[in-house]
Amino acid sequence: MLDVHKAKHRTIEIDGQTLFYREAGREDAPAVLLIHGFPSSSYSFRDVISPLAEVARVVAPDMPGFGFTQVPEDYDYSFANMATSIDALTRALGIDRCFLYVYDFGAPVAYHLALARPERVLGLIIQNGNCHEEGLGAQWDPNKAYWTDPTPENRAKLQDWLNYDGVRDEYVGGIPDRLKPLYAPESWHLDWARMSRPGLIDIQFRIFESYGDYVARFPEISAYHRAHQPPALLLWGRHDVYYEIEEILAYHRELERLEMHVFDSGHEMLETHPQECAALMREFVLNVMGPGPEGSSAEKL
Repeated sequence: MLDVHKAKHRTIEIDGQTLFYREAGREDAPAVLLIHGFPSSSYSFRDVISPLAEVARVVAPDMPGFGFTQVPEDYDYSFANMATSIDALTRALGIDRCFLYVYDFGAPVAYHLALARPERVLGLIIQNGNCHEEGLGAQWDPNKAYWTDPTPENRAKLQDWLNYDGVRDEYVGGIPDRLKPLYAPESWHLDWARMSRPGLIDIQFRIFESYGDYVARFPEISAYHRAHQPPALLLWGRHDVYYEIEEILAYHRELERLEMHVFDSGHEMLETHPQECAALMREFVLNVMGPGPEGSSAEKL
């Protein structure tokens, strides 16, 4: 019999899409939906799935355009549509309520799900995921200009990040030299191997274009925080070169049940602190569920 805590690697066919996902934990445990960011896949959660599965049912999908998920050629790579694909996966797996992992390009998907059905959200696990203007520093100004006016001239002003160097920089760009040896190079080599397949660079740019629609929804997300007050765990790498540290204070202003931990790490924090993050996520799930009918399934694991 397979160990329930070990990650299983599966695919499922839904509406012409072949969705790849990793899963572990008992089906009657509280669900945690781990949504990855750019440029990675569910592989980025490889070190936290099994520890977290001791108290939760963990599902980590590859989003369309990433990893091993395959979608039709005419697929709409907007974050709204990507959220529809992930929502279809959770429904097919019988997951109604769940904790949402808010991280990087996974944040637009997580918040699309949360805003569509707030009652489904058991809590938020926020790891270097941005949803406030405070988190977008001056380096985002060319992106904002392009989203407002997507002309060839504004596109030419964008940083060239859809290449091997850009993928590597997601991990080690801009962080202190003393931290760089903690990052295994296999991660960005694997990401680039997937991204360099035919057509994937264009797909990634289309996904980037959709991020502008997500930024426009920041006021809605703030209103959701204030109105629904989901319990939240914030895990942050302080040397993140993409999102400003002021972002965590923006969450602090809006969420009353917020536990924050800032680590000496970068944007891809699970590469350096998986054990610490897994332990905090386990404790968070148990604390939120508490004793009772829903919490008991976690406590029995």
